[in-house]
Amino acid sequence: MVIILFRVFIVYLIVLFYLRIMGKRQLGEMQPFELVITFLIADIATLPMSQTSMPILYSLIPLTALVILHFVVSLLSRKSIVMRKVINGKPVLVVTPNGVQFDALKELNMSIDDLMEGIRSCDYFSIEDVLYAIVETNGSISVIPKKSSANVTNEDLKLELPETTLPLMLITAGKMVGGNLETAKIEPRFVLDILSKAGIENIDDVLLLTIDVNGEVYIQMFNGETKNLQVDFKGSW
Repeated sequence: MVIILFRVFIVYLIVLFYLRIMGKRQLGEMQPFELVITFLIADIATLPMSQTSMPILYSLIPLTALVILHFVVSLLSRKSIVMRKVINGKPVLVVTPNGVQFDALKELNMSIDDLMEGIRSCDYFSIEDVLYAIVETNGSISVIPKKSSANVTNEDLKLELPETTLPLMLITAGKMVGGNLETAKIEPRFVLDILSKAGIENIDDVLLLTIDVNGEVYIQMFNGETKNLQVDFKGSW
């Protein structure tokens, strides 16, 4: 039993390392060749865990070969347009101003129901709202709506709003995030002063604390209570 647990731990670390260096795409965003390699890695990784007589090295070698193959195929698809089309395919227009392109759907082995589901996932519930719909190489659907159905933007309303800034998380689950403190050039004492200003005595009670470049602070406690306050701070990141 101890040997099995040890092998599981080793294989887990190896697969985790390989998947980390391969990138962070979500399953639904993977290109076909990435999906195939991911499934193969999962299948090969189970062999040394279920067959204790098999040396882990027998699994490590094909796993390494698959990762190398992944980088080679990725490089080819980046460097060559032709190879990119062969490996990944190309986007296909399935809806145009002339309506649904049924031949294109047949080529993709998609039904009208599949198309409508994809359009609904883009927040459009009628084909009449869609000017163009494109099936991307990873199978997702992108929609360009008709002008009459497009969402109204601040620019359309001629509203001048400040640019949105990305808040930095300074506390998570009662602990200060050292790397973000360095990014924001903030001392721990400053964070404690914020908590004091918010009437919070114990950092362990704080689930989340964020700050943006304009000094807008958001705090959520473990009990669900939230606080917003403005502090004297100007940052850039």
